[in-house]
Amino acid sequence: MLPAPKELSVLPKLSIIIPCLNEERYIDQCLQSLINSTYPKEHLKILIIDGISNDNTVAIANNYITQYSFIHLFENPAKTTPYALNLGIHHSQGEYIIILSAHADYPHDYFEKLVSNSLQLDAQCVGGVLQTKTFSTTPTAIAITNVLSDRYGVGSSFRSGVTKITSVDTVAFGCYSKETFEKYGLFDERLIRNQDIEFNKRIIRDGGKIYLLPDVQCTYYARETYIELAKNNYQNGYWNILTAYYTEILNSLSLRHFIPLIFVLALLMPLIVSPFYPPLLKISASILLLYLIIISGRALKIKKGTSWLHQTVAFVVLHFSYGFGSIGGIIAVIKKIILKAYL
Repeated sequence: MLPAPKELSVLPKLSIIIPCLNEERYIDQCLQSLINSTYPKEHLKILIIDGISNDNTVAIANNYITQYSFIHLFENPAKTTPYALNLGIHHSQGEYIIILSAHADYPHDYFEKLVSNSLQLDAQCVGGVLQTKTFSTTPTAIAITNVLSDRYGVGSSFRSGVTKITSVDTVAFGCYSKETFEKYGLFDERLIRNQDIEFNKRIIRDGGKIYLLPDVQCTYYARETYIELAKNNYQNGYWNILTAYYTEILNSLSLRHFIPLIFVLALLMPLIVSPFYPPLLKISASILLLYLIIISGRALKIKKGTSWLHQTVAFVVLHFSYGFGSIGGIIAVIKKIILKAYL
């Protein structure tokens, strides 16, 4: 049984890193929630790392910078998340660093809870649970919210939640001690996505500890259309394969990250071979039918504020875009290997 966190008489200095690009819709609400934080402002440094936005993101950020001396803005010429994170770490101060998203807002005691739990648990990283919402209340947006909070939609505990402090392999918006980066290095700048997952897996492989905290929660604002959901998860699946390729370590990710790929391949392979052996079509048809029965039943169970059809489509879009993204990643890796062989 893990001990409950103690109240700290003096909170350590903390840096908050927010990588962003074209976040005008979200960043104002995000920064306002940080301003409302009860963490001592003299111990706080907020670093906004902007990837040269072409909307009003920088103007909104500058409005806060003129009012609050602890908020700073840096330009990210690489326009990638890992570069932004490493730049933020370089400019950070104090004993703790928290990675945040501009797509979220945070309760007033969010930082105190993360830092105090990290100290009490002697952890390299701790994180909270994401409560997924959307600004829009269309049936599609609500269906996406539901599917991203369900274990059948995503396998991550930090989305579906836990009932007690739990040892995990990764968290969203992690709180790290500064010593963690001194010991394990920085984020891998080759990884456009999954840089946080890969870094956290690096910690775990070396015996470090990462905990998910059930009573620490923030609100994350998800994509609101099926097209946005498909694009995002195609890239997630794509970068799963590229992550394994660049790191040359398959367990830079977890098995759950490859389940959509296995599912889509189980459908496609019999279909591809079926011209030579038609009975294989029955395998693909059976797998697809079983899948539709399972997810349509799950959609009926979890739909809240949306229709059964919208909820079912959200599952299908999420799973298939992720799986086909991984196939796209495999094709990209094959091309890289062939190109390297001829150079």
